[in-house]
Amino acid sequence: MGNKDSKEKDKTKMPDPVVVSASAKHTASLIFLHGLGDTGHGWATSIAAIRPPHVKVICPSAAKMPVTLNSGFESPSWFDLLSLDASGPEDEEGIKKAALLINGIIDEEIKSGIPAERIMIGGFSQGGALALYVALTSTRQLGGVVALSCWLPLHKQFVGKPPIGIPCFQAHGDCDPIVPYRWGQMSASMLKQLMSNHNFKTYKGMMHSSSETEMQDMKEFVSTSIP
Repeated sequence: MGNKDSKEKDKTKMPDPVVVSASAKHTASLIFLHGLGDTGHGWATSIAAIRPPHVKVICPSAAKMPVTLNSGFESPSWFDLLSLDASGPEDEEGIKKAALLINGIIDEEIKSGIPAERIMIGGFSQGGALALYVALTSTRQLGGVVALSCWLPLHKQFVGKPPIGIPCFQAHGDCDPIVPYRWGQMSASMLKQLMSNHNFKTYKGMMHSSSETEMQDMKEFVSTSIP
């Protein structure tokens, strides 16, 4: 994020993102957000392996913060997680703050000459939730959103909103013990109304993780959405 004054840096404490440059002429970017307790390094290699050569991959790392669900222990987290209940309280302020950080990364890409509709955002678990929130609240038409094993945060705020045309690939394992498959299904039925181009895929037997098949499906989605 360059030369912001140090006070600003302390406030967000966001480490530098892991960046994998495009291997051909850079004409599109994919920003992918990790899950709770992980860093950008956790996903950079597998995302780089499936992206088309013209796509630059940016995997930011969340700052450490005390997480309520972790009994208050510090962990890399995009926002606080307060409850394991689909209708439980949410860290609205934290989600909005994290969305500002990610929008800042999108702005940098646009400044560097990549149009918004060639910028895709995605994430896994908590990162997928944040990616959905950013895509749905963005003032720009982004190139697509990938939401793996996650949920739609602050869902009540989207009720009755007109659908947007951003392509969305949402995926969930039906044996997920961390983010229940039912949350994925509930989010999917809402996202279908909020996005005119939404696709939900279920992976049989998959837990809170990814799989070869899911990555291949994601690869196809990325190359079709930001060709």
